[in-house]
Amino acid sequence: MLIDELREKANRLPLLPGVYIMLDEKGEVIYVGKAKALKNRVVSYFRGEHLPKVAAMVAHVRDFNVIVAASEFEALVLENSLIKRHQPHYNILLRDDKGYPFVRLDRRAEYPKFTICNRTADDGAEYFGPFGGRSQTKDIIDTVCKSLKLPTCSRVFPRDIGRERPCLNHHMGACRGYCLRDASAEEYRASINDAALILEGRSDELEQQLRDDMMKAADELRFELAAELRDRLRAISALGNRQRVIAATRADTDAIGWHRGAKCCAAVLHYRGGDLVGKDYELMDEPLEDDGELMSSFVRQYYSRRGHFPKNILLPCEPEDRAELEQLLSEAGGKRVYVECPKRGDRARFVETACVNAREECIRATTASQRRIKTLEWLQKTLGLPSEPRRIEAFDVSNLGNTGIVAAMTVFVDGKPLKRDYRKFRIRDTEGQDDYHSMREAVFRRFRRWKEGDGGFAELPDLLLIDGGATHASAAESALAEIGISLPVYGMVKDDRHRTRALQQSSGVEIGITGNPAVFALIGNIQEETHRFAIEYQRSLRRGTLGSSLDEIKGVGEKRRADLLKYFKTVTAIREASVGQLALVVPKNTAQAVYDHFHSSDESEDEK
Repeated sequence: MLIDELREKANRLPLLPGVYIMLDEKGEVIYVGKAKALKNRVVSYFRGEHLPKVAAMVAHVRDFNVIVAASEFEALVLENSLIKRHQPHYNILLRDDKGYPFVRLDRRAEYPKFTICNRTADDGAEYFGPFGGRSQTKDIIDTVCKSLKLPTCSRVFPRDIGRERPCLNHHMGACRGYCLRDASAEEYRASINDAALILEGRSDELEQQLRDDMMKAADELRFELAAELRDRLRAISALGNRQRVIAATRADTDAIGWHRGAKCCAAVLHYRGGDLVGKDYELMDEPLEDDGELMSSFVRQYYSRRGHFPKNILLPCEPEDRAELEQLLSEAGGKRVYVECPKRGDRARFVETACVNAREECIRATTASQRRIKTLEWLQKTLGLPSEPRRIEAFDVSNLGNTGIVAAMTVFVDGKPLKRDYRKFRIRDTEGQDDYHSMREAVFRRFRRWKEGDGGFAELPDLLLIDGGATHASAAESALAEIGISLPVYGMVKDDRHRTRALQQSSGVEIGITGNPAVFALIGNIQEETHRFAIEYQRSLRRGTLGSSLDEIKGVGEKRRADLLKYFKTVTAIREASVGQLALVVPKNTAQAVYDHFHSSDESEDEK
């Protein structure tokens, strides 16, 4: 179907909740979404302009289907099911290769043993977790078993009891040697029970129990048992940071952070009793959904795959379907789950920390070049440019009163300064301090040189930035129009604290950039670099002019000129000094020559 046909079909949809399924020319599902009112949501895709990723999806749509749901909650469940089934290209999809294994323990066995499995089952066994990965899970089992001197070898009990000599673990003191004929099965089960408490995140409870047993054994003068309990207590306490990994499986609060960068990232911090006990994160390409929709989709996929549901889930933004999301998670977890978007207090700080973690993971996962290219994509979206502004040229004017007026042009390619293309302009045709006409002259001369085929000005920019607001942007546009060039031109506007806050068109329309930190930083850097370059050029000309003025005086060489400037700071101060004051720095005859130079009838007013 054509876009008009799709729009007409969408206009016939009901204003009811449901799910819409976008199809490409092959009839394959490329996007699944839910809506409170199907007509309003689906029609929005086929009229008006969209962000590039949404526009790319719409460009591939050739048809769509809808399923009307009885409620918004039913639409949420249905959307989740369809995304799992079809894995649409434009939906947020978490990586399939990231598993969350569990530790299984079947206490019905004569010698229960910990094993790793991918999912829980209703088979009468106990399950602990989920944990971050199979290697991490195996490491946790080994650490807990060695702390309690449980076997980690491949021997099967009771089959292998007494068959062979104990393995090296027993000789190293890492195992009690339950493969020996006189080993106690009761003691084995007691150690397994202790290990289960640790995996449940109840090591504090276990430590207190062992401490009480140790004191009781000591009171009863059973010092051998007391020493054994002491060693076990020390081993459990020594788990240290490993215990925090285990405790993450029992977290009662998860804080989720989100960051959009060259790559996007959602970070999940696990808290137990207010203490941070673990972290997980997912990297992904920039999603089609806005932040509220994305959080809802991420939470559903993350927890359905993880299989463990904390009491509280804290989000950085409020999803529209929060009530339905809570209901879905509560039903899946078999307990009440609360979804919140805190604005203040400790919980808000938890979310802020999660967002910082998400940002740092994005930075680690991308190169500086990728981040710069992504920033240019955002700048393109912000300004509605036809293409990415790979080459940006910026202009600034600097003057000292009515004299020494100059302009500077800086060049940024792919977000980086290209200093070999920087250019300087001495303003010649504009009289007096007139920034508007000075800017127009500089821009006109730059692009006239391009039109004349000057190799030093051969490449045209994708974007022209002018230091100043609408008036200066208008001056630049006027110069371009006279030459016959059309380029996007924006003025760089500063706030009261001299920080770039917005870009302004010649018409006065202002486009804020503070909402996107990357774009804000790029434009701020361009403005500061252009201003610096202009000031340095203006100062260098001033130093050259003043230096040449002093050099004209008989008896003033390089050293005496430097001594005079060092002592008096400025030529104005030298001009106003008496012969006696000048003689404090240079010989009297030279001091008289300097004084006569500045007070003769042919004194130059250009040096004021």
